[in-house]
Amino acid sequence: MSFEIDIEKRLGDAHVALTLDAGDGATVLFGPSGIGKSSVLNMVAGLLAPDRGRIAVDGDTLFGDGVDVPPERRRAGYVFQEARLFPHMRVRANLLYGAGDETEGFEDRIGFLGIGHLLDRWPRTLSGGEAQRVAIGRALLSRPRFLLLDEPLSSLDRARREEITRAIEHVRDVVKLPILMVTHDPGEAERIGTRVVRM
Repeated sequence: MSFEIDIEKRLGDAHVALTLDAGDGATVLFGPSGIGKSSVLNMVAGLLAPDRGRIAVDGDTLFGDGVDVPPERRRAGYVFQEARLFPHMRVRANLLYGAGDETEGFEDRIGFLGIGHLLDRWPRTLSGGEAQRVAIGRALLSRPRFLLLDEPLSSLDRARREEITRAIEHVRDVVKLPILMVTHDPGEAERIGTRVVRM
């Protein structure tokens, strides 16, 4: 699996430009806040259109050359800085929302994330780390081709950060799902990144 990104976007006074050709593992976009890292993820997900350029995954063009694949057809699993769980659904329903009618892999996903005991809980009763693990599980159960992680550790305390870091490492090394991740933390970038791209 490879990411090919060559994009430009003007956002107010800021100019976001990135050229990247990355393979398997975790590619980490590293740099200070406000430089456009999250905007790059939104462009890859199809939530924001570049002004020009091309985005391809495994040779399939998602944007460019007259193509603009809708977000729901890009098969990106997106985990935001905040978990963004549906508050009116229990954990099980949140997880299955992404899975549709297919529940294959459900037990494996909740097993390595350690969230089996949370299935009947409401999102408001979860800790930050628990909610983020559920968000990762929901993204994985949607059968994505790749995973987008936007500062998934930044709002967590040290113990919870370690839990989520181990979960991301499992996705990278065992599930072997390609990851494009954003962080401004050099320690996170070094530990998680197969390659680190400074912005």
